[in-house]
Amino acid sequence: MNTWIVLIVAGLITFAIRLSFITSWGRFTVPNTLQRSLRFVPPAVLSAIIFPELLVRDGALNVDLGNGRLLAGIVSIFVAWKTKNAIFTIVAGMLVLLLINYFLKI
Repeated sequence: MNTWIVLIVAGLITFAIRLSFITSWGRFTVPNTLQRSLRFVPPAVLSAIIFPELLVRDGALNVDLGNGRLLAGIVSIFVAWKTKNAIFTIVAGMLVLLLINYFLKI
């Protein structure tokens, strides 16, 4: 029962935080320096999520060609650069990862 209370309270707090930004939209202006800084948040967060998944295996840095996830990531980067399409990028990366895992047993 304690777990449910914590989950409900955490959900309400999260909802309230997000709602506060939605309801205050347009009521105040954000300084230019903060606007410029906030542009770097999505790439930084995405990098913090993706790079450890691609580069770290068993707690150690793994950048050799035997790292199937790294190879799939490189293919995904190339597909994203060429097509500018998120769906193609995800499909290509997953397809390459599945093929590498199936044929090379990495």
